[in-house]
Amino acid sequence: MRFLRQSMIGLFLAALTFGLLAYAVSLVGGALRERLADEAKAPPARERVFAVNVQTARAQTVVPVLQSFGEVQSRRLLELRAAGSGRVIGLADGFEDGGTVVAGQELVQLDPADAQSAVDRVSNDLADAEAAVRDADRNLALARDELAAAEDQAALRERALVRQQDLAERGVGTTAATETAELAVSAAQQAVLSRRQALAQGQTRVDQAATGLARSRIALAEARRRLEDTTLTAPFDGTLSSTNVVVGRLVSANERLAELIDPDDLEVSFRLSTAQFARLLDDQGGLIKADVDVILDVAGVDLTAKGRISRAAAAAGEGSTGRLIFAALGSAPGFKPGDFVTVQVREPALPDVVRLPASAVDAGGEVLVLDDEDRLEAVKVTVLRNQGDDVLVRGPILGREVVEARSPLLGAGIAVKPLRRGADGAATAPPDEPEMLELTEERRARLVAFVEGNTRMPKEAKARVLAQLSKPQVPARMVARIESRMGG
Repeated sequence: MRFLRQSMIGLFLAALTFGLLAYAVSLVGGALRERLADEAKAPPARERVFAVNVQTARAQTVVPVLQSFGEVQSRRLLELRAAGSGRVIGLADGFEDGGTVVAGQELVQLDPADAQSAVDRVSNDLADAEAAVRDADRNLALARDELAAAEDQAALRERALVRQQDLAERGVGTTAATETAELAVSAAQQAVLSRRQALAQGQTRVDQAATGLARSRIALAEARRRLEDTTLTAPFDGTLSSTNVVVGRLVSANERLAELIDPDDLEVSFRLSTAQFARLLDDQGGLIKADVDVILDVAGVDLTAKGRISRAAAAAGEGSTGRLIFAALGSAPGFKPGDFVTVQVREPALPDVVRLPASAVDAGGEVLVLDDEDRLEAVKVTVLRNQGDDVLVRGPILGREVVEARSPLLGAGIAVKPLRRGADGAATAPPDEPEMLELTEERRARLVAFVEGNTRMPKEAKARVLAQLSKPQVPARMVARIESRMGG
């Protein structure tokens, strides 16, 4: 009986389980059929709104700046060359590469013995020429006296001939006496001619003596110049470069001994494109004297000098494009000839222009502006200048809000959410003060050692950098630039 009862209970439980499973399958199947029979209900579509940075387009007068690269050079550069050959017997104390000299200072002394001997010889020749002139003058005076005496004697002979002819006409004189008087007159006239010839020869000797004296004086001046050329002096204040001479060396004529550079009279040469050069021309086609800023990057400290355009090269140059421009520099401490610098040229001011980020303008010269419903509208503008990350434009956008950065997702008619960074729509300016850092002693010592070991840095710039590094806080920009050169 017990077995039968347990069997019945097991059958009941099994039937109940299968029934529940069948009910569950029926519920799941009905739910699936109902799900598949229902229509899909999509959520309502919503317009996508993009957040964009905008700024208000305001007209202003801007002075565009052209940027180029150039080389500093001295306006006065002189090659010191030996005028003649000889042995170097003396050098100035500062005659070395980088030495400073003043105008009139004796730099190089060659052996003057041969030149002095030449001066002495020519001086003696000059004394002989002066004596020859005096002798010719005396001979000329005697020739004049002899001519005067011969002319007086000829006059006496002519008067005697006249008396003899008068006596012959009265029958007192003889024909022989008359002929003798005529022969005497002829001889006297012949003597006058001889004296005149002697006077002409005396005048010729005077002219020749004067010419010889002039030649002697010229020879003496040349000899004295050669003697003076044995001493090489500085024509102006400057600094020596490329010296290649020592005491005792035998130099040849026209050999270059050094270069003299005026470090206070500097200019910078830089090249502009033809389009940029055209912007610097006035109405008459002349080059305007625009102001320039010259910047030399020296390990975190920028050396700056101001100047003014002075001239343009006469030719473009073989194998070159654009125009070569020269600008005279004012006070430029720390600059040296040969420095590679950045040149910023101020163009004439442009009135009624709008300054925008370069990312606001596409390749076709269009910008996106906001309408009254905060939707974008494409407007055509004229790009006048590129100024770093900004552009100067003109167009019908004054007073309207312009999108600062375009993207492929933005276009005309798209709704946007404008992000304004100022009450007047202008972007806030970056802080004037540079970010400061507090250095560890090891890092500070490493930077100081690098700056002190830098031989290319001018002394003035090195002193300023070391003074900055000695302070408790150091500009982060300067530290980053120094470490970039250290490789750290």
